[in-house]
Amino acid sequence: MLLRISAHSFFMLRELWYQLREDTVIFKELLTNKQISANEVRLIGANGEQLGVMPKAQALEIAERDGLDLVMMSASNGIAVCKIFDYGKYKFDAIKKEKELKKNQKVTEIKEVQLSMTIDKRDLEIKAKRGFDFLSDGNKLKVVLRMSGRQQAYASKAVEVVKNYCAMVAEKGTADKEPEIVGRNIIVIVSPKKAK
Repeated sequence: MLLRISAHSFFMLRELWYQLREDTVIFKELLTNKQISANEVRLIGANGEQLGVMPKAQALEIAERDGLDLVMMSASNGIAVCKIFDYGKYKFDAIKKEKELKKNQKVTEIKEVQLSMTIDKRDLEIKAKRGFDFLSDGNKLKVVLRMSGRQQAYASKAVEVVKNYCAMVAEKGTADKEPEIVGRNIIVIVSPKKAK
């Protein structure tokens, strides 16, 4: 059976998917208490003290007596290394920390600026000011000059226009490499300068 949805519904679902994907936190679940399959465990106490190798049942008793969880940290040679602590609090703190890191993470955007060979000096200054502001925010700038018809015969002049633009925003950004000709376009990426 085929499910038919309108284009509007499709785009709404896609937006919802992207939001959910961005909000998800990657937390590696650890095996706890009865989930641990090893018969013997090397136990680390709640205060970090080494309690030695013992049967899993005995380690579970110690954890329950303290009102905490037995958590498997790693497994090697059939003996699991386990630690006693409050797993719920650990998980809550880990997720909170990861969300905080994600919130402080800066996403770099790429803004495209389109130029032409016959651009007026004033228009070039206005576009340079906008590019300057965008670079100030820490984002990258893609400078594209499209040549049409007979302009392709004067590609060197077009490259000069792009270089002039890059010189105008040079205080806040540097070109990753020399402008290159790709078909009818001349393209260069300008990256923001690192703050000192």
